Amino acid sequence: MSSDQTTPRSTGRIVGIASVIWATSIFLSRLLGLVREQIVGRTLGATREADLYFASFTLPDFLNYLLAAGALSIVFIPIFIEHLRESGSERAWQAFSATANFIAVASLVGIAVLSVFAGPLADVVAPGFTPAEMGQLVRLIRIVLPAQFFLIVGGLMSAALQSHDRHFLPAMAPLVYSLGIIVGGLVGAPLGWGAEGFAWGVLAGAACGPFLLPLIGCLRMQMTWRPIFSPTNPDLIRYLKLSLPIMIGFSIVAVDEWITKNQASYLAEGTLSYLQYARTLMKVPMGIFGMAAGVASYPTITRLVTAGNIVEAYAVLARAVRITLLLTFAAQVVVTLCGFEFAYLIWGYLSHRFVETDARNVAAVLSLLCLGLAGWSAQTLVSRGFYALGNTWLPTLVGTAVAFSAVPIYVVLRKHWGAEGLAVASAIAILIYVFLLGGLQYRRFVREAAKHGGTLAGTPGILDAAVRMAVATAIAIGLGLAARPYALDHLPGTALVPLLARIALLSLLGLSVYALIARLLGVRELSDAARLLLRRKRASAQ
Repeated sequence: MSSDQTTPRSTGRIVGIASVIWATSIFLSRLLGLVREQIVGRTLGATREADLYFASFTLPDFLNYLLAAGALSIVFIPIFIEHLRESGSERAWQAFSATANFIAVASLVGIAVLSVFAGPLADVVAPGFTPAEMGQLVRLIRIVLPAQFFLIVGGLMSAALQSHDRHFLPAMAPLVYSLGIIVGGLVGAPLGWGAEGFAWGVLAGAACGPFLLPLIGCLRMQMTWRPIFSPTNPDLIRYLKLSLPIMIGFSIVAVDEWITKNQASYLAEGTLSYLQYARTLMKVPMGIFGMAAGVASYPTITRLVTAGNIVEAYAVLARAVRITLLLTFAAQVVVTLCGFEFAYLIWGYLSHRFVETDARNVAAVLSLLCLGLAGWSAQTLVSRGFYALGNTWLPTLVGTAVAFSAVPIYVVLRKHWGAEGLAVASAIAILIYVFLLGGLQYRRFVREAAKHGGTLAGTPGILDAAVRMAVATAIAIGLGLAARPYALDHLPGTALVPLLARIALLSLLGLSVYALIARLLGVRELSDAARLLLRRKRASAQ
């Protein structure tokens, strides 16, 4: 067999293995993140201390965002791979050294500056807290800030590992990070550390997971990290140019949570915690369906674009979005109908810090946040479509414009409807962003296809299927909410058995109605998903 025949298969096998590793990691990371937030909730409850803990991440997250840590893999991997192919390992590690040294120094300077000015900056990120609460917030910020060094530099080492198709250690890093937070909280609870125990766990988890694990992997690859520090280094300049849109932009994807925390600080004690707990629940399906699909499909889409197969690339992207939306809308039905049961089971069951009223408040916020769940899941894929086309500016510009335009919406809705208003504002903002970005992306793919002599005419799109799925979701949720009082009458209480029974009953009802209406509306992806599940069942049986 010729090399021409074997190469595609070996490449496909590598991509397949990487997809399985990352999909499993993201799934486990979301579950472990849920356990982490469960322990936070059971330890801190829906109290002002919990509000302060969640607010303490805003400033460190801003530093992380400013240094484009979230774009490290997207931006640096092509640079590293190009040197590996053209010049060999030594040249690739020189590019790594120049970039790593710069961002290491920049992160240390940023940590020092933000630590010194943490007091006045805390007034900006959470202006609704009292002076005494501000003092505790500043202490928490100063504990969490140094973790960003390990997250940022470790992210670059993870990118180097992924460039060598070594995905296991980078994929395990988030799990160790969450475990560090859990251990910090559990160790600190008997000592009366409260929120500070979790904050120290953040620092320890970042050092042991996102930093230490990739470092071990890079050392095994004979990493050569040299003391190169040159602002004029061409690889560093290239990295900064590609990262610049993310560094200077404030996309709604990143700042939605910052705006929400800022506005929630004006509200009653525990409100910020309700929003955070609800967001944690929403992130489970968002991560499993949206992020996993994005990570898995991005290499394939990029490879097709590079080869000039624009029509096929868009077909792969659109199908991935449609399947993601199908699963995400189904998750929205379940989470909306069973929000109280999930919240109480995770944070309130056998706990005295998180009571039934807290679970009801979280469920109310969750049902409104989930109005934007499809947008949050789809944006991961839609934005990667632009990255595959080599455009990092447009997603950031659109996201920044939406963020600035949406701020008054957050303020007005917060003043009139409190936490529920903030949840609605978040959903509105992300849906506007995805709608605009999706339309611009389609136009961009049309132009690129025309350049290569192709056309998207006849290629199934996204919007029509999304509308059909949304209608099925609305009907399923409406009927499920109408049936909910009957489930409560026959399965009352907050004991374990009634909670689980209501989850099973309402989920079965909601998903059955969703699937039936989707089928009647001609949602083809329902059959595709069923065939995929059947194929996997047969494979596992064999």
